[in-house]
Amino acid sequence: QVRLVESGGASVQPGGSLRFSCAASLYDYDTYSMGWFRHAPVNDREGIASFDDGGRIIIADSVQWRFTLSRDSRKKILYLQLNRLKPEDTGMYYCAYQPKLRLFTISALGIEKADRLFGFWGQGTRVTVSS
Repeated sequence: QVRLVESGGASVQPGGSLRFSCAASLYDYDTYSMGWFRHAPVNDREGIASFDDGGRIIIADSVQWRFTLSRDSRKKILYLQLNRLKPEDTGMYYCAYQPKLRLFTISALGIEKADRLFGFWGQGTRVTVSS
């Protein structure tokens, strides 16, 4: 059974920071990818960042230099550090997992559209950025 539990969402002012965690209960597949996605109120769900079992990482251009992806492999926790938050970052953020998925496949499609490649999702954590 795959279970993903996100935490860390909050209401913050523009320029603020948050850190999300995704605690994962997973089958130990040899190859897999995990990622963070967000669904803003007026947009389709979009990919933010992803990594695969080889440690390769991809970050969306829209959040490059502001968001950072990291993980604790032993504890099976995926983190997303969000800095210099903007009102357009408001939305629900989801952690996702897909076995047998490599980053080159995500890159070929584009991280922004990669949600269709993932089959396992957490319940989401909400972020509101406003003054």
